[in-house]
Amino acid sequence: MNLERKLEILADAAKYDASCASSGGQRRKSQATDGSIGSTTGSGICHSYAPDGRCISLLKILLTNRCIFDCAYCVNRRSSDTPRATFTPQEVVKLTLDFYKRNYIEGLFLSSGITRNADHTMEQLNQVAIQLREVHHFRGYIHLKTIPEASPELIEIAGKYADRLSVNIELPTQTGLEKLAPEKNLRRIQNSMAQIRSKNDESNDRLNSAKSERMRFFARKSRSFAPAGQSTQMIVGADDAKDRNVLERADFLYKSYKLRRVYYSGYSPHDHASSLLPIKRPPLVRENRLYQADWLLRFYGFKLDEITPESEAELPLDIDPKSAWALRNREFFPLDVNRASREALLRVPGLGVRGVDRLIESRRFGSLSLSDLKRMRIPLQKVLPFIVTRDYRPTLLERSSERLRAKLAKPAEQMLLPLSR
Repeated sequence: MNLERKLEILADAAKYDASCASSGGQRRKSQATDGSIGSTTGSGICHSYAPDGRCISLLKILLTNRCIFDCAYCVNRRSSDTPRATFTPQEVVKLTLDFYKRNYIEGLFLSSGITRNADHTMEQLNQVAIQLREVHHFRGYIHLKTIPEASPELIEIAGKYADRLSVNIELPTQTGLEKLAPEKNLRRIQNSMAQIRSKNDESNDRLNSAKSERMRFFARKSRSFAPAGQSTQMIVGADDAKDRNVLERADFLYKSYKLRRVYYSGYSPHDHASSLLPIKRPPLVRENRLYQADWLLRFYGFKLDEITPESEAELPLDIDPKSAWALRNREFFPLDVNRASREALLRVPGLGVRGVDRLIESRRFGSLSLSDLKRMRIPLQKVLPFIVTRDYRPTLLERSSERLRAKLAKPAEQMLLPLSR
């Protein structure tokens, strides 16, 4: 099989992995005189975004789509009749360099099916990263998918050469894994995450303990373990897990293993799928609601029970999670934007982190009015029922929960649009 055909098969097979992002990567700037190539800065085909807004383009492929596992939800499972292909490490290195030199990409996202055993597969993935870094002095971004059952020594090598590592948890509960992916084990997956966190903590400790600027410089230079941290992916809609189960697992992973991101991927039916799986994919708006809830957990100070109470295990699809909380807690509103704390303002539907920070900064210079909010591009239509300004207070009619829900809900035709993807 020629290289072009392999690329066609293995790039297509990689599209199901959503945990492909480059946020947090080191800026390994190349110098014209040092013989290195590649950078995490610059321009190219936009595939993902860094926190500062930079577009990062990545070559996203599998090393192989052959796999000894038979996970029911995976198109590359052992019993699937999908076309198979395998790259050699040298072929992946060649593709990465060729694509970079053509300004198509700025980095590599490399995953793989498991062949022979976990250690063999991890060794092959590591070989790609080692050759890129050591032989070709590639300074661009590298994201490696790690194999949970691989030996700690191999995962440590992966972290030395990759910017980010990811271990996909796939399903939020052990019950779901036992039903759909019996060869996988939640405890082993989380053990790998714990190892990655431990190595990252060691790197941070060395950097924080440096007492001089010179020592910090060399500590940063020697920081060798996945500086962009780790991420994971959960498939939504393949099993019976509720949104609360998904978010409960995500909250645990963030707190226990300091994950940078949990990615949510709606189950996508494929040919010859197992009878254990649903016939239809879940609405893609469910993915969107989970990401919104994830954001509330990480950046807005919400607790899991506030987002998905035990009596409401599923997120509403017609309104966003923050609006749903606001409607359940009408006594919390309206808030005076000139007096309320930052933590309280972050709970106002329509106010994001940047908007709240602008409000707090601006009110130092005088009492805020509606015109001030408009100049700050605050979405007034959404926030007005929940706030008080110098010249505005919502009426009882405007604060009616029934009217508000109808106002905040997506129109039915918009709810159907994501289903066509």
